[in-house]
Amino acid sequence: MVNVPRVVVAAPSSNAGKTSVTTGLVAALTARGHTVSPHKVGPDYIDPGYAGLAAGRPGRNLDPWLVGEERIAPLFLHGARGADVAVVEGVMGLFDGATHPTVEPGFASTAHVAGLLRAPVVLVVDASSQARSIAALVHGFATFDPAVRIGGVVLNRVGSDRHEAILREALGAAGVPVLGALRRVEALATPSRHLGLVPAAERSAEALATVRRLGEAVAAGVDLDAVVRLARTAPPLPGAPWEPAAEVTPVPGRPRIAVAGGPAFTFGYAEDTELLEAAGAEVVTVDPLRDEALPERTAGLVVGGGFPEVHADALSANETLRADVAALAARGGPVAAECAGLLYLSRELDGAPMCGVLDVATRMTPRLTLGYRAAVALTDSVLAPAGTRVRGHEFHRTAADPPAGATPAWQWSAGGPEGFVAGSVHASYLHLNRAGSPALAERFVAACAAAVPEGVRHAHR
Repeated sequence: MVNVPRVVVAAPSSNAGKTSVTTGLVAALTARGHTVSPHKVGPDYIDPGYAGLAAGRPGRNLDPWLVGEERIAPLFLHGARGADVAVVEGVMGLFDGATHPTVEPGFASTAHVAGLLRAPVVLVVDASSQARSIAALVHGFATFDPAVRIGGVVLNRVGSDRHEAILREALGAAGVPVLGALRRVEALATPSRHLGLVPAAERSAEALATVRRLGEAVAAGVDLDAVVRLARTAPPLPGAPWEPAAEVTPVPGRPRIAVAGGPAFTFGYAEDTELLEAAGAEVVTVDPLRDEALPERTAGLVVGGGFPEVHADALSANETLRADVAALAARGGPVAAECAGLLYLSRELDGAPMCGVLDVATRMTPRLTLGYRAAVALTDSVLAPAGTRVRGHEFHRTAADPPAGATPAWQWSAGGPEGFVAGSVHASYLHLNRAGSPALAERFVAACAAAVPEGVRHAHR
């Protein structure tokens, strides 16, 4: 049994201020000397970046769809190593989960994950357009599911002292303590664009300033001592922390795998890199906006998600790296690309030349494609053998023409074939957390090790 004090920050709906409150809470507790472990329910890459910036350690996702219910507590304990308190940001409304025919209603919701973590919930309520009605709202959420324990409320976007007094008086009869109240402050808003918030990694100094201001606002408006006391009511969790080394068998040869990073490629799960390393790889970072070549001795390349559409001209201008990526693929070096990675490997993105590894044109569209996906591999690849079943998600406003190659990567559970398998290249819109399918990491590392020339392999044992 392992005990990490913890709270889950939830809300009745999206856009109530969960991310701002979570980030501010992490920043405020960190400023008080706590070692805080930040987490995020669901697949979203962007929100945990802000909490991670506030904590000085990675914000990690907890998603039962992507990794399975049985891994949620172990992954939480893995991410929370060395922390004295953990803050878990929820997703959408408290009880909103996956809408897929293979799971029960509420699966992968904030309430579901709070139950798997045995954690109390802090409910963030947007009070901007209500007064006494807030008591009925909170009472309903507190009693809807007896298995979910709402330990307190944070009132967000409060208009005035008088407004706050009315809200607190109304909630006095609801039986749920008010842990704090935050005023409407436009300066604390984080900028958004076509896929949500601008990633913290792209904003650098500006993001740090936003995190600091959020921390100051939460420290002034929320009873931090009460939040910590609530977190300490969470009981010990059974089992042990997740261990990447227990999920894979190391591959000999220590192949070097470059992983795309920098402002254009900010989407990734920490567990993916940890599994590649546990499987025997040396993982290095390459920034396609700035680096003119792949790192020396690169055997394979992983290009995950991000915003290449925002940086298309700069990516295109880096012709030497684009040529190096194409040369790696041409000589059989394994390449695994997800979503943004597919765009980067394409022939062009909105008319700007990309790497040309795949004979496909990609472009921005007005339509948001978002949702969980169940998929099966249609052919053997460097990532998975044919017949492999995985769970992932899509999140993009772009389209590929054609949407699938002659040898597609996946078959969706509903819909047609998708993605591209071409030689040693696997590219798709499907995002995966390899903690849910660790064999994929081991297979990719093995393919990279096999692609290393014999003389180089012996020279770097």
